[in-house]
Amino acid sequence: MKRFKDVRFAEDKFILDPCCGSRMFWFDKENKNTVYMDNREMDVELCDGRRLSINPDYIGDFRNMPFPDEAFSLVVFDPPHLVNVGEKSWLAQKYGRLDRNTWREDIRRGFNECMRVLKPTGVLVFKWNETDVKLSDILSLIEFSPIFGDKRSKTHWVVFVK
Repeated sequence: MKRFKDVRFAEDKFILDPCCGSRMFWFDKENKNTVYMDNREMDVELCDGRRLSINPDYIGDFRNMPFPDEAFSLVVFDPPHLVNVGEKSWLAQKYGRLDRNTWREDIRRGFNECMRVLKPTGVLVFKWNETDVKLSDILSLIEFSPIFGDKRSKTHWVVFVK
């Protein structure tokens, strides 16, 4: 398991996925321009027999990233969205889970960190599922305004420009 010791590894990469999980939505799961980060590493068999592999390039916390300011042109922010799920459930294993008491501050801090590491005119793509928390509640927590996104489904893709 790699931990952050030196941020120079990111100098040749311009995309950051700070909550990569198993990289479910990535077509190119090993994109050479991307730093894949998560706060966990695991390889487990789920209850239905499928394998779940979370193997980030680096282990880190999206609320306090060790990257320099303005290091990335694109940040893909897909934080855990579940609050009301058991700690050891397959849903928590697959998607992660937010702390019931601190999720608001955690999301706020995560957005601030994503914007901090984003270059001027950089793009932040935010993915959110409304299973437990509505997108409007998330947007009310942050000081940034999206420019466009999908408002029709339960899973939203929202785009911000710094």
